[in-house]
Amino acid sequence: MKHIPQINETPESNEERMAWFRHAKYGMFIHWGPCSVGEKEIGWGRGGNRPWDIDQHGPRTSDPVYDNYYKSFNPEKFDADQWVRFAKKSGMKYMVLITKHHDGFSMFDTTLSDYSIMASPFGRDIVKEFIDACHTHEMKVGLYYSTRDWYHPDYLVNDNTSYDQWYMGQVEELLTSYGPIDLMWFDHVGGRDWGKWKFDQLFSKMYQHQPHLLVNDRAAKFCGPKTDSDKEPATPDLKKMAAGDYYTPEGKIGAMDIERDWESCIHVGKGWSYRGEDGFKDPEACIKMLVSCTTGGGNLLLNFGPRPDGTFAEGEVRVAEATGQWLEKYGAAIYGTRGGPYSNGLWGGSCFRDNKLYLHVYNWQDNEISLDPLPVKVLSCQTLEGKPVELVQNDTELTIRVSPSHQDHPVTIVECTLDGNLKPGILLGALRMEEGQQAEYGEVLAEESDSNVSEIRTKRLKTIKAVQITMQKEHFPADGLVLHVHDHPTGAHKTWETKTWQEEWMIPVTHFHAGIDVLGRQSRRITLSTGQNKETPIHLSSIKVFGS
Repeated sequence: MKHIPQINETPESNEERMAWFRHAKYGMFIHWGPCSVGEKEIGWGRGGNRPWDIDQHGPRTSDPVYDNYYKSFNPEKFDADQWVRFAKKSGMKYMVLITKHHDGFSMFDTTLSDYSIMASPFGRDIVKEFIDACHTHEMKVGLYYSTRDWYHPDYLVNDNTSYDQWYMGQVEELLTSYGPIDLMWFDHVGGRDWGKWKFDQLFSKMYQHQPHLLVNDRAAKFCGPKTDSDKEPATPDLKKMAAGDYYTPEGKIGAMDIERDWESCIHVGKGWSYRGEDGFKDPEACIKMLVSCTTGGGNLLLNFGPRPDGTFAEGEVRVAEATGQWLEKYGAAIYGTRGGPYSNGLWGGSCFRDNKLYLHVYNWQDNEISLDPLPVKVLSCQTLEGKPVELVQNDTELTIRVSPSHQDHPVTIVECTLDGNLKPGILLGALRMEEGQQAEYGEVLAEESDSNVSEIRTKRLKTIKAVQITMQKEHFPADGLVLHVHDHPTGAHKTWETKTWQEEWMIPVTHFHAGIDVLGRQSRRITLSTGQNKETPIHLSSIKVFGS
């Protein structure tokens, strides 16, 4: 396995291989197939059993309606060239197309299955046309492949050898039939036993054919012992290899992480595949999602589900046009940047490229923001549109003020030119919270002072918007603090953690809604524990819960 990069490459070669992905920031995910004929969710809309996998266990069954959609799937308006031009105009730098989902239908001309696009009335290799168009327009190519398969008769049968070799054969077809492929986007295996899968063979074949390929973290997702008879990975290297090159938060914006590569995949509509002509996210929410991913250190893979005829719904077109127009103006503050050095949050976030720092501000505090000082001096400051900015910098803070007439919607971008370069992986601090700026968090719902406390309750179900904690340094636990908000009725949600003491924290409490983090989460109680989740009281100067 010497040629498998996840195990053997140097930091320098990793930087070179990952460079295009880290620069791109924004890609298009496309979930499409015969399921669109019935406006059913791809894979998950199939009603047959999922034997030896997840829920709906029992004898293998079919879905006579879903399994036959392909017989009427004839997307006469499909134009791969138009798709790629549409994505480029939207500001996207790579595209990932479904080649086979959990429903087992292959969207390419495979020699290994008759259940494919070639058996449909359309009868053309959609994957080939898509890849050719990407190559023509210099768009990076990604292929989604579901290892999970609820249609194939050999899937997870006995020792799974037959299916394991079959799906590796399909992956090899994809990586040898169409020219250069930039990314393989796997989606979950079924069965938790590593012994049922030969991931070392899979990765060895992939990198023989495509030496510069990127792979996500789902080639072996969910593998791990569930019963005493299930097998662990044969070696630590095998698990490291299967973790891929980046991880993939689904349906939400990933938490800020400037140490590992990640990519949030989020759908524009109310499902991954075509589900009708309504229920699409607001274009401004999608722009904020892109900003949040960029400043948080990741990418956004925004999903589109074309109609059965191969065209995009109007709600998708509105989002694509809006992001494209926004990136034409502000792309310099997105592409090629790295997340940080400030923690992102409800105020916005930051990213940088060499000696340029970009502050993406959603919410101002009296038309200004005050941040921790930088390790280098700010030479000049202006909005990305060239509007003037007031700057105050000293040894204790960096304050930026922008008049209301120069603020933009949905986000104002301030460009700071520095007298030196910022380095990736540095996190300085967060937005400073001044007295009197707590009004947006509502009233005090509960508080404790100068006490040992590990739990605080409100009298009844409330919308918690923030938690303020103050603590003396000598009482800060060695393994840090973790804050959980106990949702109603879904259980505990880890809202915040730190391993670094400061005198006071003001922690916004949010929930994910319609593609963005929205202030407020319903709860009756919060719990505070050490980093090891010990159920021991923690001595605090005070703790306050804000909300409504």
